[in-house]
Amino acid sequence: MRLGRVDLPGDLLLAPLAEVTNLAFRLMCKKYGASLCFSEMISSEAVVHGNDSSVLRGMTCDEERPFAVQLFGNSPDVVTEAALVLEDLFHPAIIDINLGCPAPVITNAGCGSALLDSPERVSDILSTLCEGLDTPVTAKIRVLESPAATLDIAHRLEDAGVCGITVHGRTREQGYSGTADHSYAKLIKEELSIPVISNGDIRDGVSAEKVLEYTGCDGLMIGRAAMGDPHVFHRISRYLDDGEVLECGCEQKRDDLLEYLDLLEKFDLSSHINLKAHVQWFTRGLKGSRRMRSEIGYADSRDSIVEFVQNMCEKEFV
Repeated sequence: MRLGRVDLPGDLLLAPLAEVTNLAFRLMCKKYGASLCFSEMISSEAVVHGNDSSVLRGMTCDEERPFAVQLFGNSPDVVTEAALVLEDLFHPAIIDINLGCPAPVITNAGCGSALLDSPERVSDILSTLCEGLDTPVTAKIRVLESPAATLDIAHRLEDAGVCGITVHGRTREQGYSGTADHSYAKLIKEELSIPVISNGDIRDGVSAEKVLEYTGCDGLMIGRAAMGDPHVFHRISRYLDDGEVLECGCEQKRDDLLEYLDLLEKFDLSSHINLKAHVQWFTRGLKGSRRMRSEIGYADSRDSIVEFVQNMCEKEFV
């Protein structure tokens, strides 16, 4: 798949996930076949006004390239200024604009999915950005109740100059509940000439194949299914390539988790995340995972967490 000037080696992308897709985690996903990884969404206001230095901590490294940055904001000038700062500092392959986040803290500020109710503002933001930036621009949207209104947003984005659109098949009101409706992505793909990426409820090879065949989209973006499971990209790729169904057992999870913990230390990120929560995500789906998560909750230091991980497959959890 090609986005802007970037030829990607595949069609599986890691979604931007707040408090999840830090550099260490993105490197793990890239290792297992994610073609492009997106940073956690970054406030354009924070970049421009410099009131939160943490947003730029551990942004990227050479091993991750090409990588993508996601911004949110509701001012054409501020979003563009922030994008120019990021372009100059980090030279990302793609800068993506968030038009899909349903979190009240974002929408109450008129950002994220709230912008979908203001089509003219969407046009202004993306037109100003695409005209002022050398880096290719993409956008990630949610769907509206009306397919026609959703399609209008998609056409506005293409007319503004974006080189690709990701469509999450849920409305703002749904949040992450219910089932993603991929008919919107199918409709947009049929209408637009730029790449369209489908997002929502892509958990494994079977669901990935089904969505690709139904929508005809150029790629898939994987979000929550990757939390604590970067190996999911490898399993989906193998299924799409040759129909092979791979498993991810305790030993694989343990080894991935230990590597992830090492990367967090390498990039000085351990103290800036909820380490227990991240470790607990890696135990999902394992036998006795509830007991595992409970035991992790009692850990009182990074060393005790590492010790638990090293021995997690030898313990009996029932």
